[in-house]
Amino acid sequence: MKSTIKPAEGKLGILLPGLGAVATTLIAGVEAVKKGISQPIGSLTQMGTIRLGKRTENRRPKVKDFVPLADLNDIVWGGWDVYEDNVYESAMNAKVLEPGLLYSVKEELEAIKPMKAAFDQNYAKNLTATNVKTGTRYELAQQVMEDIQNFKENNGLDRVVLVWCGSTEIYYEASDVHSSLEKFEQGLINDDKLIAPSMIYAYAALKLGVPFANGAPNLTVDIPALIELARITETPIAGKDFKTGQTLMKTILAPGLAARSLGVNGWFSTNILGNRDGLVLDDPDNFKTKEVSKLGVLEDIFKPEDNPELYGDIFHKIRINYYPPHGDNKESWDNIDIFGWLGYKMQIKINFLCRDSILAAPIALDLALFSDFAKRAGMSGVQEWLSFYLKSPQTAPGLPAENDIFKQLIKLENTLRYLMGEDLITHLGLDYYEELVEVK
Repeated sequence: MKSTIKPAEGKLGILLPGLGAVATTLIAGVEAVKKGISQPIGSLTQMGTIRLGKRTENRRPKVKDFVPLADLNDIVWGGWDVYEDNVYESAMNAKVLEPGLLYSVKEELEAIKPMKAAFDQNYAKNLTATNVKTGTRYELAQQVMEDIQNFKENNGLDRVVLVWCGSTEIYYEASDVHSSLEKFEQGLINDDKLIAPSMIYAYAALKLGVPFANGAPNLTVDIPALIELARITETPIAGKDFKTGQTLMKTILAPGLAARSLGVNGWFSTNILGNRDGLVLDDPDNFKTKEVSKLGVLEDIFKPEDNPELYGDIFHKIRINYYPPHGDNKESWDNIDIFGWLGYKMQIKINFLCRDSILAAPIALDLALFSDFAKRAGMSGVQEWLSFYLKSPQTAPGLPAENDIFKQLIKLENTLRYLMGEDLITHLGLDYYEELVEVK
């Protein structure tokens, strides 16, 4: 039976903490698409198709035509940033998109001015913030909630979602203040410094029943307190870290090696990046947060404990270096030492000259649209089916993550089929041949 899903009527507000390279590339891109200037390439919700029923039925509608998603023309943008630049100025400074394209949507971008950010210098030491709120963590949370409510009322919005596009915070692990909602809320009142800025945004959103997706490797919603709040307010959450660049390549290539039972001795990865994210990651404490997010991918795919002969001795090393001349154009190198039949050694080398924000922008759009859809479909808490977009997927406590991008896509598509009352697809295919035998 088809799930009861509220229609995507009215306007959807997408609020973005962090109006830097990723957020401005997203906003400018959608505005350009709305004017017919560009195509939303890389966005599954806009460009992707989904198979329905048997292969012989030839039903492959666009995802956006199958699922009741918000229309791009109904999106209203807003956000917070530690700098005062409007979105046009920030996009020009980021130098991701060509000035000509940005000029074509200049009026729309200039109208979007950042609200003051909830910020703690200790969580991003390399940023010099000039547009920040003041107060205790409790007061900051109240201010962010007021921002969300005012944004909704002032723009006549029906619904709002938040997608974190801010910087990577320093590495920290869950502690007692994160262990329950009661302790977390007391921690806000006590101005507990173990509550990160990203958690303040997440708390404010979830308290208001607004979906929250985490595009950075920060802990944020991956703590018992905010999972509890999401359940209480029946609100979807998704995390963490947009799957772009090098990790995207790993989740594409590693499943193929594992599928063919080819062994891996080592995987060395290094990156150079020059945007604001690169500046933040130049601090060792912030880099560790990213490193932990990226390191777990191969272990989850190869499962060395199950395949010790093939992956038990794998050496996995990751480096990220801040290199301003490259700007947003991240360059990554991978050296992969593999072995095959009878243990004979081989190598794979990848040089991926990618554009970080070009890969991240459609992910942020899809997470926003699917989070809104999930809320209207009555889904709440951790949305593991959105792990397709994320480097370090959030799962139910104690449940191992699935990092194989192909299995993640099957999970996403089957979730959509399930919610829309269509048969799930197993790709077994034996029924076609059994039918032929019966005819004979």
